[in-house]
Amino acid sequence: MPAKPAPFCIRPRGVVRGAVLTLVFTGVLATAAATGSLPRQEDPGAERPAPARAAGGATVDSAALSRAAAAAMADGKSGKKAAEEFVSRSGDRWGAVYDKKEYAEFEQALDGAYTGVGLSAGRTGDAGGVRVTRVRSGGPADRAGLRTGDRLVSVDGRPVDGLSVSEVVSLLRGDGVPGSPVALRVERGRAAWTQTLLRARLATDPVTVRRLDDGAVLIRVAAFTKGAGTRVRDAVRAAPAGAGVLLDLRGNAGGLVAEAAVAASAFLDGGLVATYDVEGEQRAVYAEGGGDTGRPLVALIDGGTMSAAELLTGALQDRGRAVTVGSRTFGKGSVQMPSELPDGSVAELTVGHYRTPAGHAVDGRGITPDLAAGERAEERARTVLSGLGGGS
Repeated sequence: MPAKPAPFCIRPRGVVRGAVLTLVFTGVLATAAATGSLPRQEDPGAERPAPARAAGGATVDSAALSRAAAAAMADGKSGKKAAEEFVSRSGDRWGAVYDKKEYAEFEQALDGAYTGVGLSAGRTGDAGGVRVTRVRSGGPADRAGLRTGDRLVSVDGRPVDGLSVSEVVSLLRGDGVPGSPVALRVERGRAAWTQTLLRARLATDPVTVRRLDDGAVLIRVAAFTKGAGTRVRDAVRAAPAGAGVLLDLRGNAGGLVAEAAVAASAFLDGGLVATYDVEGEQRAVYAEGGGDTGRPLVALIDGGTMSAAELLTGALQDRGRAVTVGSRTFGKGSVQMPSELPDGSVAELTVGHYRTPAGHAVDGRGITPDLAAGERAEERARTVLSGLGGGS
């Protein structure tokens, strides 16, 4: 095995404070700047309508983007707006542009806390429509009666169809102040109404652990926010000897790749987690040694399993460490890195793609489970785990 690269310090031209990882969790898109970390994966998620999956590997020339922004500013126009238009024309469907305030707010969300209304939104297949994909229990959206499947028509009177990703993010987050109002125009079937919500400071619990009746341990990872990987590893170490683990990654929209690697280290004794390219240069992500390689393990996945969660799934599947149960994952395997623009705004641009240890591409394809299962996926997963000797 090749020596582990000194890395995890990627500094291509134009990167802001080293590489940056994205974390997306129920109810928020948070961006973390961390010098010396892995490149980030940007995922569609909460309070941010997701663009369609990239059909190709379109990338943006960051230098040309910077020149376009500078030219707009020289003409007295908005550099950020020019950058958004440039990215939109480029075909980089995962690209986005943020102003200083938006980017600073994203950075502050590393701890898993955020200000919002507690809903996740995703693009529909029709003309850029936006629908609610998840509602956080107890959050402002939940208390107002919003449901998964509701169509989001406008935010504070501005139609969301056709807006860029960063524009919708800005509308939903507003001033980022808890208690500030935001009016959402919503459609459900033939009904339509406007609902005013008050943004709130919400905290996420990305990892939950519970003992099942048969003695197995269920570890649910909702997102790979800061510290999530260590919590997974600690939960595995604390599990009774011989108890199987049901790792539930359903609905996990991804997050910090470094945290997914730490989670992989709970089940692997070192070795490859994924490979990726940054502007053509090949890199790799490795697990740490000392993981529990003998404990029975089943991973639950579905169409909401994305990005960093797909990296973990691919590593466990390719290396024969887990049986995967559920449905095909989303298929988000592209790498985004930030470039600072002349006006101080930040553009997130696609620079490469991840592959599983066996060399399988994830982007636009997803990961097929070993055992397909629908509504009764958890029941089937528990049966499989029991068959592996992980239950009583």
